[in-house]
Amino acid sequence: MTTHKKEFSPRELDRIIEMAWEDRTPFEAIRYQFGLPEKEVIVLMRGQLKTTSFKRWRKRVNSGVSQKHLKKRHPDINRFKCSRQRAITGNKISKR
Repeated sequence: MTTHKKEFSPRELDRIIEMAWEDRTPFEAIRYQFGLPEKEVIVLMRGQLKTTSFKRWRKRVNSGVSQKHLKKRHPDINRFKCSRQRAITGNKISKR
């Protein structure tokens, strides 16, 4: 399994973890913003979270509650962000 090669700033790491925890943010959005595929997000989360937190996160991602995979989403949802969210300019870190 490959590991992430890019070094992320603490702020970027925080944002990646936050996006990974959000049920409605798909892995594709993380890949789009940070260039990390799902497998590398999993490796990053395993290294950044406590073991129990990581197991809880993986259980949620693989459950029916999470919409982390675009294939699990309703076909009418075709965006990465809420339709009411302000447009994001060139800033990679949107919530700060």
